Amino acid sequence: MDFKGSDTIPGPRTEDHLPHTAQAAVKIVIVGGFGVGKTTMVRSVSEIRPLTTEETMTQAGVGVDDNYGSDTKTATTVAMDFGRISITEQLVLYLFGTPGQERFWFLWNGLFEGALGAVVLIDTRRLEVSFDVIGRLEERGVPFVVAVNSFPDAPRYPIADLRSALDLPAEIPIIECDARRRASSRDVLMTLLRFLHSLARAKAAT
Repeated sequence: MDFKGSDTIPGPRTEDHLPHTAQAAVKIVIVGGFGVGKTTMVRSVSEIRPLTTEETMTQAGVGVDDNYGSDTKTATTVAMDFGRISITEQLVLYLFGTPGQERFWFLWNGLFEGALGAVVLIDTRRLEVSFDVIGRLEERGVPFVVAVNSFPDAPRYPIADLRSALDLPAEIPIIECDARRRASSRDVLMTLLRFLHSLARAKAAT
C-alpha cells in the first residue's frame, strides 16, 4: 500500500482498541512442540486481528525440524503469535504463542518475562516433544495447564494415562480441546485462570 502524498498514517482498527472498562491485563504464553496448534489457538480465540510471524517452510529445515504428524504444514512461526481476549469487562488476557521448532526456543526467554501462566498444547501423536517443553516451564517456575489438541487422526488416551506419561502431579489440570474452535480455546484459558486462582488462594493461606 502506498501512502506517498498522504498526511495520514493508518492506526489500529476500532475493534482493536482496548476496551475502556479494562482494569487489569494478564500475560499468558501458549507453548508446545512444532505443529501442535499454537497459532491456530491464538487465531481462533483472539478478539482482535492476531499478529503472526509465520514464514514458509523451506528445504533448509529438512533434517533439522521434526515435522512428523504435520507433513502437510507449509508455514511455521519464527518469532511469536500475539492475540487478545477480554474475559470480563475488566480483565483482558494478552496471548503470546511461542515458536515450536527447537532452533527458535532461544526466543522463549523474552516471551516468558512477566507471564502469569502458560498453556502447554500437546499432540498425542508426538507426545515425546512435550517433555522438554514442560521441563522448561518447571525450571522457570511458570504455572501451567496441559491442553490436548484433538487432531482427527490422533490416538485418544485416558487423562490418567496422559498424566502418567507426562509425569505430571495430580494438581496440574489436563483438558481436551479443539484449538480451531473459539469456545474450546476459551475453555482452556478459563481452566488456566481457575488454576492460577487456586494457587494464589493456597499461597495466601500459608
